[in-house]
Amino acid sequence: MTTIRLHNTKSRKKEDFTPIDPDNVRMYVCGPTVYDRAHLGNARPVVVFDVLYRLLRHVFGTDHVTYARNFTDVDDKINARAAESGRSISDITNETTQWFLDDMGALGALEPDAMPRATEWIAPMVAMTSALIERGHAYAVEGHVLFRVRSYKDYGALSGRSVDDMIAGARVEVAPYKEDPMDFVLWKPSDEAQPGWDSPWGRGRPGWHIECSAMAYELLGESFDIHGGGNDLQFPHHENEIAQSRCMGHGFANVWMHNEMLQVEGKKMSKSLGNFFTVRDLLDQGIPGEVIHFVFLSTHYRKPMDWTAEKAREAEKTLRRWYAQAEQGVGTGEPYKAVVNSLSDDLNTAGAIAELHQLSLADDISTLRYTLQFLGLMGDMVPGWAALPKASGLGLLADKLQAVRQAAMQTKNFAEVDRLKAALINAGVEVRMSKDGVELVPGPEFDPTKLEALQ
Repeated sequence: MTTIRLHNTKSRKKEDFTPIDPDNVRMYVCGPTVYDRAHLGNARPVVVFDVLYRLLRHVFGTDHVTYARNFTDVDDKINARAAESGRSISDITNETTQWFLDDMGALGALEPDAMPRATEWIAPMVAMTSALIERGHAYAVEGHVLFRVRSYKDYGALSGRSVDDMIAGARVEVAPYKEDPMDFVLWKPSDEAQPGWDSPWGRGRPGWHIECSAMAYELLGESFDIHGGGNDLQFPHHENEIAQSRCMGHGFANVWMHNEMLQVEGKKMSKSLGNFFTVRDLLDQGIPGEVIHFVFLSTHYRKPMDWTAEKAREAEKTLRRWYAQAEQGVGTGEPYKAVVNSLSDDLNTAGAIAELHQLSLADDISTLRYTLQFLGLMGDMVPGWAALPKASGLGLLADKLQAVRQAAMQTKNFAEVDRLKAALINAGVEVRMSKDGVELVPGPEFDPTKLEALQ
């Protein structure tokens, strides 16, 4: 069996992955708060852990892996959006949840086995909160329930900081009812305009952190194999999850994995910088989901990823070339062993892409096709991409246009160049000319029948 090695944030080293039960491999990943479209950074953990999910299914068997990713559908940001828009909270969360699923599906990500919504698991959250009070790890005051951080001696082990070090720099709510500034909310009261549920402490709603502890326990058990998310969740969210669950006597997650953040053209994504965009923005601009997926794979998940327009162009060029080859093959069999080996080394997706380049040169088209599918590429998101240069004759036309162009540069008569270019554009082909040559890229409206007279 393939040995998978993963970097464990908890131990700060790469370890052989040994599941608690090879017949029941379990992974939990923190999902989105659903109040708006997912921005590009939100998509990175989806793609990262989709690749891991695919790898685990390949190694241990499709029926032996359970992947859970939650939706936070009770949150103050959602409440604020409802107040601003005049729409109901359920309308907003239902709509944005479906947006998320549609957009991530367009990237080629598989849907997890379980996608719990926080509002459907309030009772287990209340039960866990009550148990933490009984054990002396939480206390109720003024309609709130707070977790006693100092009651868990290992608090801070994941992020590598002591409680006292955290207090000065942490974003913590200062409230007179707290015993300690670091104590965090498990339950808080709701007014008439806010969503709320009955509880032993009055009508209220859960804090953010308790939902993942409760849902992971209900869906995956007291102990499970992998917990993932972006590294912005390492503290306080994941630190708090560990504290709650461990104080319940649960083993919780054995392996913790965190992906690094995303930049755009070398800068942090920010609305003030004008480089903030959602996944849907890119899709609507005509950038195929598979291209976005490929760009994500080109950088190791534990390194910051820089999204650039040039990377997207190069990704599209590479995928179109591979698809032209793979279209001839049959997508069955086994993924390329060298790709599986790269992924087994702490999800080395950049190494996997390098191996795909070698596979493409070897022209093993059936293995190439199956491996692309294994990675979440070559799906159904790009209609017409299978009819690429070989099948459509665009390669020959690119050579023809380049020859005509070179001749025109000598005669200074570009009439034939312009005629060919106009015919290509009319057929839905993007014409890219540079000092390196001519590249013809079929767009979504590509009609090869319009090119027959040119060939």
